Amino acid sequence: MRPPSPSIPEKEFLFTALKESQRIDGRLPLAMRTPTLTFGPDLGWVECALGKTRVLAQVEAKMVKPQPERPFEGSITIHSEISPMASSDYESGRPSDEEVTITRMLDKVLRRSDAVDKESLCILAGQRVWHIRLTLHFLADAGNLLDCACLAGIVALKHFRRPDVEVIGDEVIVHDPTERAPVPLAIHHTPFCFTFAFFPDTTSPPVLDPSQLEQRLSAGLVSIALNAQKEICVLQKMGGVPLSTEAIMKLVEVAVAGAKETHNFVEARLREDWLGRKVEVR
Repeated sequence: MRPPSPSIPEKEFLFTALKESQRIDGRLPLAMRTPTLTFGPDLGWVECALGKTRVLAQVEAKMVKPQPERPFEGSITIHSEISPMASSDYESGRPSDEEVTITRMLDKVLRRSDAVDKESLCILAGQRVWHIRLTLHFLADAGNLLDCACLAGIVALKHFRRPDVEVIGDEVIVHDPTERAPVPLAIHHTPFCFTFAFFPDTTSPPVLDPSQLEQRLSAGLVSIALNAQKEICVLQKMGGVPLSTEAIMKLVEVAVAGAKETHNFVEARLREDWLGRKVEVR
């Protein structure tokens, strides 16, 4: 059962605050919530939080036979399902429009943008490659699940280590992590997603990282995925709000600044976690 729509006083209060460039949670229009990263005991286990929005990402690897048309490349699959645990808006087994949009966007940002070097996943050409499986669990939805899921997914891929392998002739030996240090994935670039919400009243400014109420009352969303090197991977617009080229370029400039800041934050957290781990090699 869907929750009731926002009440008229809620709508009026939000729109009035936006016209004064204020938001209910105290942020400026183009300010995002501070991300929080929690690393689990296993490499590739990451929980990301944007405010009260929380997503858990987990990466696993197994050896499979490659696809006949791509004998030198490994494969990556992304599995995500929004359960009623995240919010009462969602129903189990019945994907909502938002869930379909998030799944497609994650596929474009993390898999089709070639963030991970698939050729480096090849073990024995035509016979054995690594299959990387990224699973996303949506724990709580307080708005902007997409950006939180993208951040959790790319950080989990950077945090993950696969077992080291040795090829002798046609024989593949997989070494235990206690024998040889696990190997990180070859990451080409680190894309981050930034979502902006637009409202029916064009005098209201767009907001970055919308809350659940802002997202429900918005007339359109623009999601920009890019890396710290200013390379745009995906630009997606949903909704019927017409935007000028200048407006889009302003959003891109905000996203570029956000990508650099997020990249530095992620690298610092990964270094901090790695220094705190003990990897024993006998």
